[in-house]
Amino acid sequence: MNKNNYISLAKKAANIQISELKKIKKIFNKSFVKAVDLILTCKGKVIFAGIGKSGLIARKISATFSSVGIPSFFCDPAQALHGDMGQLEKKDILIIFSYSGNTAELNNMLKYANRYSVKIIGVASKPDSILLKASDIKLILPKVKESDVTGMVPTSSTSITLLLGDCLATTVMSLKKFSKEKFKIFHPGGNIGNSLLLAKDIMVTKQKMPIINYKKKFREAIKVMNQKKLGIVVICKNKFIRGIVTDGDLRRELKNFSKNEKLDKYMTVNPFVVNENMPASKALAIMNDKKITSLLVVSDKDLNKKNKVLKGIIHIHFLLQNGIK
Repeated sequence: MNKNNYISLAKKAANIQISELKKIKKIFNKSFVKAVDLILTCKGKVIFAGIGKSGLIARKISATFSSVGIPSFFCDPAQALHGDMGQLEKKDILIIFSYSGNTAELNNMLKYANRYSVKIIGVASKPDSILLKASDIKLILPKVKESDVTGMVPTSSTSITLLLGDCLATTVMSLKKFSKEKFKIFHPGGNIGNSLLLAKDIMVTKQKMPIINYKKKFREAIKVMNQKKLGIVVICKNKFIRGIVTDGDLRRELKNFSKNEKLDKYMTVNPFVVNENMPASKALAIMNDKKITSLLVVSDKDLNKKNKVLKGIIHIHFLLQNGIK
């Protein structure tokens, strides 16, 4: 077979799905609005369920809801008789995916939810299906053409179900004013969470900072530097940053110094600073460029002022420990 035909077959399948997915707009109606309102006002958990490939879609959407701070988990209808339904409470919402809506395994779950007055959002393509008849809110999926050669394998149908679930999640996120900062709280691990870290998220503050008054002597600077273990000491006057002395500066002067010497001779005046809302990845780039291991952090409002108040210190080790690259 001509291998160029591989590409044409893949493009044909992709084009079918792209065309069919446009039908999603049919579902953005009053029922969709009711579903979003129900999720927004939910006092409990948003529980997802589905059988087979619909179950895989339900798991993914549940994971998305959890990652944006909406308590959620997946419940397998096939296991519903073995105790899993005990996790379902009246204040929860049950969102069930089934393209046909007539899967036998759903019956027990639907009976349980109806018996205990748990609100059900049903997602299916057949309005007269068992699932939609038992649901409080009915989201009717449009009939779509599958993209395989037989027109029978769940492809476009699973894609449009996933798209609907994602649209529910993103709509709820927008209405809850979900932000990058909140995402970091619920998703601290992984590349996405790491890429959103800011300078203020990984800096040391308050008592952990090696700070010394400008009137102090050389020996006191060494003592503070040894205690805080960041390889620097920040010289301040009336809480404002005056300069910085590094362990390298001190080592170079060890043969010549007097314990009672003032620090002015050794410090770097007006050291480089970054603002607290700078992305941590950018802070690492600055360190690499300037060949330094620590950065002083100030507030956004102080960044361009002559006198700056020290808010924190970032060390390159903190960046590497958090997976910043």
